[in-house]
Amino acid sequence: MPKRRPPMRLCLGCGAQRDKRELVRIVRTPEGEVRVDPTGKANGRGAYICPQGECLDRALKSKRLGRALEAEVSQGTVDGLRTQLGPVP
Repeated sequence: MPKRRPPMRLCLGCGAQRDKRELVRIVRTPEGEVRVDPTGKANGRGAYICPQGECLDRALKSKRLGRALEAEVSQGTVDGLRTQLGPVP
């Protein structure tokens, strides 16, 4: 039986294609809340970024995160995402 390849996703910030497990999933829940999804299995529309803070900054500046989630990303939400992502290495 052939070995399965890991699922690949694109980072919205830098555009790098990486293994899904190396990226952080941000999800817009059916209730409209935007948050980090540590399990990768939460219901809702998801988008992926690298764990670096600069990729989040790029995705926000270019408005790619809002388009991918089909939602307006407010400053309060951005601050919440930064705290959920943890310290930037």
